[in-house]
Amino acid sequence: MGANTAENTNLRLKAVLDVLAEEVWTGEKLNAGAVLGEAIARVPLNDHERELLSGGIPRGHKTLTTATAKLVKAGWLVKGRSGWSITDDGQRATVAFADPAAFAAALDAGTPVPAGTPLPTAPVGKPAKPEKAAKTAATPAAAAEEAPSKTSKVAGKAAKLIEEAVAPVAKAVRKRKPAAKAAQPAAAPAAAPAAAASAVSVDTIEQPDAVAVAGDFSILLGAPANWAPQYDEVQMELDEVDQLWKIAADIPAGFYSFKIALNRSWDENYGAFGVFDGPNHEVHHGGGLLVIQYDHRTRDIVQP
Repeated sequence: MGANTAENTNLRLKAVLDVLAEEVWTGEKLNAGAVLGEAIARVPLNDHERELLSGGIPRGHKTLTTATAKLVKAGWLVKGRSGWSITDDGQRATVAFADPAAFAAALDAGTPVPAGTPLPTAPVGKPAKPEKAAKTAATPAAAAEEAPSKTSKVAGKAAKLIEEAVAPVAKAVRKRKPAAKAAQPAAAPAAAPAAAASAVSVDTIEQPDAVAVAGDFSILLGAPANWAPQYDEVQMELDEVDQLWKIAADIPAGFYSFKIALNRSWDENYGAFGVFDGPNHEVHHGGGLLVIQYDHRTRDIVQP
């Protein structure tokens, strides 16, 4: 661990690249939130970094999330809709700047990876991806045994992160429950005709391709950053029956704000009272399951 937050953040940035480089060999894909969690598990938060900011996000987690922009600027990391991936140059950076101090200096100075730096070899103790395993005559049984052990290792580190670093917040994170099931009780036979009529009446509603809840609690849903509508973790699901977009998640008590953003960008977004680019929606949440529903007919949220 470093002497201060700046040093710790650089160590965690290096850990982010290391995790992504290992993915290249294992073939296992972690989402962005899990990559950040693994980096923090390897370089735990100190007491100062565990302090919760507004929205319930640990200071060190937010600092790391923001700092990953430096990896993108260096050309070592690509942030896509389906997750984060390391570039070839990023893989070479883990070889050229293996020493943490050299890595931090190169990243801060914008030092390019030296020409001729080779790609990293398979990390010690890391299973190769299936095609590489086949070349080394691994048996199907051995391959089957690898997956649980890797899963257990990641789960163990995630549990450690939750317990030691962000216990007040993270234990409720990444447990999205299908909003449609959470919000709707089982339909009684007598209600069937009304439900059918409702389905018919809204069949012709033209819906956007995607609807996201983008706000100051996105990280609590598993997204790598707040106020970022492009990530999968903040996308709502359309209920075909009532034509409402829904999302549900267990998050801690707090005061939160958000907007509804369409098609994974801010080009079209709606705030309070369905106003285009309007003021934020605000919610005082008592903790536990938070359900948000959006009606595209009114461009506004509705109470579940």
